[in-house]
Amino acid sequence: MDTIALTEYLFIRLRQLGLDTIHGVPGDYNLSALDFIEPLGLRWAGNSNELNASYAADGYARVKGIGALVTTSGVGELSAINGIAGAYAERSPVVHIVGTPPVEIQASGMCLHHTFGDGNFRRFAQMAEHVVVAHANLTTVETSAEEVDRVLTMCKLHSRPVYIELPTNMVKAQVSRARLEEVIPPADTCVLNREIVETTSQAILTRLYAAQQPMLLLDGFVSRYNARAEAQELARALGIPTYSTAFGRSVLEEPLPNFHGVYSGPTGNSKLHAWAQSCDLVLTLGPLFSDSNTFGFTTKPDPKVSIAIHREHVELPGSDPNRSETIHGVSMNQLLRSILNLLDTAQLLSVQHPAIAGQDVPLQIPSYDEPLKQQTLWDFLSQHLLPGDIVLADTGTSSIGSSTMVLPPLCTYITSPIWLSIGFALPATAGAAAAKRDLVLTGQASRGRTIVFEGDGSFQMTAQSVSDMIRARLDVIIIVLNNQGYTVERWIHGMKAHYNDIMPWRYLQTADYFGAVQDDSYPILTQRASNWRELAQALQAPQVVKGKGLTIVELLLEESDAPLPLQQMAGAAAKRFCT
Repeated sequence: MDTIALTEYLFIRLRQLGLDTIHGVPGDYNLSALDFIEPLGLRWAGNSNELNASYAADGYARVKGIGALVTTSGVGELSAINGIAGAYAERSPVVHIVGTPPVEIQASGMCLHHTFGDGNFRRFAQMAEHVVVAHANLTTVETSAEEVDRVLTMCKLHSRPVYIELPTNMVKAQVSRARLEEVIPPADTCVLNREIVETTSQAILTRLYAAQQPMLLLDGFVSRYNARAEAQELARALGIPTYSTAFGRSVLEEPLPNFHGVYSGPTGNSKLHAWAQSCDLVLTLGPLFSDSNTFGFTTKPDPKVSIAIHREHVELPGSDPNRSETIHGVSMNQLLRSILNLLDTAQLLSVQHPAIAGQDVPLQIPSYDEPLKQQTLWDFLSQHLLPGDIVLADTGTSSIGSSTMVLPPLCTYITSPIWLSIGFALPATAGAAAAKRDLVLTGQASRGRTIVFEGDGSFQMTAQSVSDMIRARLDVIIIVLNNQGYTVERWIHGMKAHYNDIMPWRYLQTADYFGAVQDDSYPILTQRASNWRELAQALQAPQVVKGKGLTIVELLLEESDAPLPLQQMAGAAAKRFCT
């Protein structure tokens, strides 16, 4: 029988799924497994800590379709579990490989390091069970290859993390190579009742044909379920007014004339909100109806007029006006294809979308010597984005402010819509930049920069990821919003409270501290901007336009300065959580 080492089998499977870079931190329980990475043509990122590795693997997955990290048992995996939990909440396909002690040592209950000293080696896996969709403990040669395929299939099918335990004595265990000839099923493959799919499609179309004022709302899980092409085609075919949530910013790969940006409820344009509230049909694709993604639930559609298409079920208005009817056994991808095949555009009513005052008002830039203000900042930054850019925004003023940015074609927008763990975006940027590089090297992408908008408080959470960027020589633009502390928390509670202050770091010296060496092949650029002139100069610098090397631009803002939608959301949060 033609055999192969189990670890080699696992890594080849990951390569078949599109993975080229593996993140993680070495430890004595995973070292022998790491020896297989480079010989197989994979790249080892090597992170400063496991939390950053989990965030980076998540960022990589959101660009490349799958991410992976390797940690050691116990101390390593628990350091990563917060990032894995975020990937679970936001449906990012991350494979967490944990090197564990030999099977016989675990069975003996030996008092071993990186454990609780009680001989129980199952606790860490039990902790992980809550934040992964599948788990495999590779302890048996006869079933290990099959187990690898099972969990990787679940990872892609559900677009959520999986957990693989790889004991050190199993790293080189020989398994059959034969299964590698079988392709892991694509993410949109599932057993469906075609009759239910067609019946559901007709029910949705019947409501669309009858609607006097319909709206299409695109949300971020469309991308997770690999349904962007179908969503784009549906938006074009329907021609009805189309909006996205903040999470769904880059679902559409190309702009459409009927797409009008982010619907942000009463925190945005009041006339638009009134129009949306009077719609008699809201068709939502891939929804995440969290408080943070619906601007405090203000954009969540009324169930009486709502159709929501999820990964494997659909919610339609039910006979009870306050409750939805749920139809199971349908896949988003296949349902959207069915709707497109059955669609008769002649039966769609011509929808006159009112011109919403203020939507297309030209940007009014203050005097170039005036200080930066967030109310204008994000429109100004929009003008400097380029087609193909990957844009990341950390939780807080960055994510709320950037939700109003106008994205050029083929942009990817990454933020945290529900987990909201501050500091996520910086290491996720390292992962996204690595994915971008891998796409370029394999001829799947040819242009675009990787840009992150990072608050100073968030930056201090995961600053070591800048070291990871430098080590891997990743092309990244970091824009640090320095407003001397936790601005979101200031607006929620304690505007002048000392617990919302942070240490004033010298952000522009970050690259020096982490050992960057200036050379032509990997240039380092740092610049501070306190007014519009300095910001324009920074954004127009040749290195920034090209996106080459590492750039850090520090924006000096007043500590209470925040986008108006954030101020309004914070006020609602204060009433909900701090009274």
